[in-house]
Amino acid sequence: MTGPQDTTGATERPAALTAAGGTARERRPDIERFLDYLQETRGLSRNTMAAYGNDLRQYADYLGEQGVVGWDVPVITVSGFLEMLISREYAASSQARKLAAVKAMYRYLVEEGVVGSDPSKDIGGARVTKKRPNIISVGEADRLLAAASSTSTPEGYRDSAMLELLYGTGMRVSEIVALDSIDIDIDRLMVNCGRGTNRERKIPFGPRVVQALGSYMREARDKLLGVRTATALFLNHRGRRLTRQGFWLIIKGHARSAEIDSTITPHTLRHSFATHRLRNDGTIPEVQSVLGHASPATTQIYLELAHEKGAAGVLPGSQSRSSD
Repeated sequence: MTGPQDTTGATERPAALTAAGGTARERRPDIERFLDYLQETRGLSRNTMAAYGNDLRQYADYLGEQGVVGWDVPVITVSGFLEMLISREYAASSQARKLAAVKAMYRYLVEEGVVGSDPSKDIGGARVTKKRPNIISVGEADRLLAAASSTSTPEGYRDSAMLELLYGTGMRVSEIVALDSIDIDIDRLMVNCGRGTNRERKIPFGPRVVQALGSYMREARDKLLGVRTATALFLNHRGRRLTRQGFWLIIKGHARSAEIDSTITPHTLRHSFATHRLRNDGTIPEVQSVLGHASPATTQIYLELAHEKGAAGVLPGSQSRSSD
């Protein structure tokens, strides 16, 4: 925090932002306040917030290395930061994200009266070629789901329910592990996804998901829970909420058991769900709504993939699926 020697002119700025100091460390409180502001106004995911924080701390360190005092810098300083990222061979996507974080920070600082103008507003970012989503075929999805359901252990019932739900709804892995038991309505064949967030939506699911979830709830969840209490739907062997990292390891293990050579992550099943749904006469607005995309343009890529070899099959979440 600033000391008495920094109070000159403090009344001209918001009280929370008087510390636009000269060192990287003195800029950190401003970054934290900006991140709090983003969380309150935009409800960004934890991963996005962490990435923004790391990007802005890197920019603050860069300013410190340049001997810059405060945040008020010329355009050439922000351009120099981007050139530094290029020289260190950061991926174009990383460059774009870091510059976006800096731009957002400066818009905030201008609104709060900390700087008079935004030095980043006219700087164009790296051109990012959108990476084509990685998908698996329906046959590979069937093998993966069969591997997950191959054992009658509590973990086996759990894994089968998680993967059937993921492939049957296209939910994000962060949304799957955040589910509580009350979010599942088996009678109405519906999951309340993202409850309490700006991505909340109700997603229908089919009979395969119903069967897998029902088996998990009847045969496994209480055994994983033991004598503990928990609201989480999916639990680890200690009776606690399963983590994203735990989910990733689980899907990786079942992919090995299914002898699937291509790399599979939880997001692979989300991409595959969307592609297979569109291949089976789903519509862009329908898939956009289920996935929670803000723009139909984001969903459009799956339509292109849907017409390529390996995307054919029966609609995800149905009672049966065809193999390739």
